[in-house]
This record gives sequence, C-alpha cells and structure tokens, in this order.
Amino acid sequence: MKISTKGRYGLEALVDLAIHASEGHTSLKSISDRQEISENYLEQLFVVLRRKGIVDSIRGAQGGYKLSKASEEITVGDVLHALEGPLAPVQCIIKGEKSACERYETCVTRTLWERVMSELDSVASSISLADLVDSYRTINAKGDNIEYFI
Repeated sequence: MKISTKGRYGLEALVDLAIHASEGHTSLKSISDRQEISENYLEQLFVVLRRKGIVDSIRGAQGGYKLSKASEEITVGDVLHALEGPLAPVQCIIKGEKSACERYETCVTRTLWERVMSELDSVASSISLADLVDSYRTINAKGDNIEYFI
C-alpha cells in the first residue's frame, strides 16, 4: 500500500489548516506557501475534501477554508479514505470487488491482506488531526529551547 501525493499533501494541508484554525478561514495560497504545495493541486484536493464534509469554504476577500469539525473529530482515516479510497493493499478485498479475482473464494493470502487493511484502517482511525498538531508543536518547540554557550 502506497499513499499517493493526494493523501500525503491533503493530510499536510489539513494539519496546516488545523494549526492556523484560530486565525479563521485560511486561503489555499497561504497553505500553498507554507507547505510548498502547488495551489492548483490543493484546489483539486479541497474540492474533494469539501464534498466529503471535511472542510467548509467561504468565497470572497475574507474567505478561505476551515475544518468542518474540531480537529479532534477528524481522523487520518477520514482524510485518507476521502482522498485515496479504501486502504487496501490488493484490489480484491475492497467491498464489492470480489469479481476482480477468479480465486477469491480459495485464496490463501486473502486473509492476510484483509488483516493488513484492517490494521491500516485501525491505526489511521486512531490518530486525529489534533494529534498531528500536537506532534507538530512538540517537534517545533525543541527548536525554541536552544541554549548557546560561549
């Protein structure tokens, strides 16, 4: 299972949005500048995220995007499922895709792939955007405590 740039950049953009949530609506230009992600690409991702109910948008000079719920209520799984679809390592274990393989009923490795997908879903659903914001702040706080000796 490899997460594409849609999932990675979308998650990075939403963490950025969560970090700056107290500032009100955030423009894609601001996120693009801070995260060094193409603004055009972010527009494509945010159309999907808005349609899936993860972000809200407002048009106009004071417009931009904000999270539709508190960052504690949005999981990594929510974001990855919205942008990537099912976190399946193989096509045949996706619900409704049994016909993708002739050996589905007798496949010995299918249970392995189902377990891998279950574990991926479990981990992704257990981590919220707020958890990632906390990690960001912890990592960046270390730089604030530099001591200089002469």
